[in-house]
Amino acid sequence: MSTEDLPQIYLVTPSVIDLDFYPDQLARVLDSVEIACLRLGLASSDEDHISRAADALRDIAHARDIMLVIERHALLVERLGLDGVHLMDGGRNLRQLRKDLGEDAILGAYCNTSRHDGLTAGEAGADYVSFGPVAASALGDGVQVDPELLSWWSEMIEVPVVAEGGLTADSIRSLSNKVDFFAIGSEIWTQDDPLAQLQILAAARNG
Repeated sequence: MSTEDLPQIYLVTPSVIDLDFYPDQLARVLDSVEIACLRLGLASSDEDHISRAADALRDIAHARDIMLVIERHALLVERLGLDGVHLMDGGRNLRQLRKDLGEDAILGAYCNTSRHDGLTAGEAGADYVSFGPVAASALGDGVQVDPELLSWWSEMIEVPVVAEGGLTADSIRSLSNKVDFFAIGSEIWTQDDPLAQLQILAAARNG
């Protein structure tokens, strides 16, 4: 598989970040591995903290021509000069958001393991649909995405598809011909050397 054909890396921030430390760490990662898009996925509901984080990461991402989307908080996209929003509910209000944010905004929809939700989001105008988790987990309902769904989607649907959740080098190898993007976040940020782990995962796309 040529480099052009490989799925791209879609990087997700940690859910909690230290603004005194993380921006420099992120910059080193972005300078070392080719990243297609960055997602600000904070667990915080503190608007001031989210805004300060978005300001810091936006400058780092945009300086490297990398798009920055925010998880959930669609109303902050225009205010903070971000490129779009990643919806966690299957894109339930996606049509209205497209009207509000315009055609240039990136609208992504996480659809868990639901083909129906994915198709609905795609028909509503999603720029990409994300399925996961790839790995089984004791969290949530424990359901994991069927690789056959990813295969079917990539063969039948034009909307780009993202795989995320518990990715490993082995799962990346097995899914590289089935998806357009791998969303990687906690897989690296929980490691002592996030950049080294990301390089391992990125290399696994070659099989």
